[in-house]
Amino acid sequence: MIGEWVALPLIHLAGSSKPGDEAWEEVQYPVAHRLLEKCDAVLRMKGASKGADEDVRIAKERGLKVYYSVEEVPDAE
Repeated sequence: MIGEWVALPLIHLAGSSKPGDEAWEEVQYPVAHRLLEKCDAVLRMKGASKGADEDVRIAKERGLKVYYSVEEVPDAE
């Protein structure tokens, strides 16, 4: 699950017309950060992303495990 999957429809409803406008800023990152409250861990995929880096920072503050490759993620049982 990524924050954009939840935030993008809400951003549209808030009237955003482009990334970075007021409605986008009001919804995008706060939604992603609230989503982290429901997570047990974070998988940080490769690539530059200000939002993903912020998610990792918040996850670490909350004591969540952060994985940097799919191979690190333990099997779910």
